[in-house]
Amino acid sequence: MSNSHTGMAVRMQRFLEHWGVLVAFVLLFAVSAFKQGGDFLSIENFRNLLNQNAAVGILAVGMTLVIVSAGIDLSVGSMVVLAAAVGTTAMNALVEAGWSEPSAVVSGALITILAGTAAGALNGALIVFGRIAPFIATLGGLAAFRSIALAIAEAGEIRSQSPTMFSALGRGGIPIPFAENSAGKALTLSWSTVIFFVVAIVAQWFLSRARFGRQLVAVGANETAARYAGVPVAWIRFRVYALMGALAGVAGLVQSSRMNSVSTAQLGLGSELDAIAAVVIGGTSLRGGFGRIWGTVAGVLILGMITNILTISGVSPYWQGAVKGAVIVLAVLVQRGSRA
Repeated sequence: MSNSHTGMAVRMQRFLEHWGVLVAFVLLFAVSAFKQGGDFLSIENFRNLLNQNAAVGILAVGMTLVIVSAGIDLSVGSMVVLAAAVGTTAMNALVEAGWSEPSAVVSGALITILAGTAAGALNGALIVFGRIAPFIATLGGLAAFRSIALAIAEAGEIRSQSPTMFSALGRGGIPIPFAENSAGKALTLSWSTVIFFVVAIVAQWFLSRARFGRQLVAVGANETAARYAGVPVAWIRFRVYALMGALAGVAGLVQSSRMNSVSTAQLGLGSELDAIAAVVIGGTSLRGGFGRIWGTVAGVLILGMITNILTISGVSPYWQGAVKGAVIVLAVLVQRGSRA
């Protein structure tokens, strides 16, 4: 009888490790539908849920790759605001210099992504070549990158000088057939959501099919064995942090274009917690060597629904961080088992 109970517990543990995120998603979906009824099940609500969480989703995809490599990046929120501040400042300077709006906006977007990549590469260099623990190196970045952004704007807001095109990137999208909002206007799948889905699909392919993904998993699972197998461990680690920075730049572009401005004090604040929470909820092992992008996407949606439920239930926004922290701890406890 004891062996039977033990076997059942092991099977349940394995089931939760593999499919727990989907169980949690279904349960939260049911709770949200019960509390909000038809409003939650509307296309407009799903569109808003995706749009509001797209930037965090982009960060979470990059964080998945970092954690699979047995690393961590606490600076992603600060990289978001730094990249957005640098890119928007450059775009405004080009507009004032007489560049055409399309040229200025495209150049500003590229500079935003490059600034994020540079910040991520700096993290990677400190970790790989400076031999600083990822936690310490990125903790320094968390403070330094936002400080630089605050200095650029003198702790203020950087407003876009683009008349229409920059804000169209954040507010435009692909029309959804036969879908209208409550005001009767056609609904669109925002460009930020499209970018999130594209990033997730490409990352899933890289992680499961590409050589880089296989090497990344090998480094996270057993760095010594990977090195003996000829995997360029230092180069892999450096690339994954640079890629995380590039995705932080994309997230910064998405958020700044949506608001048509950059609030250097608020943009990206706390995004590292949301990204890590989504990754852990999605089933990626914090010890490295295992991860799944589709689980992270589900984790992002779960966090969005949790926030939605807390808001409509009248829970103070000051408690939402505590709830997210509890969710992270619970997700780690569920993961304990064959991969813990």
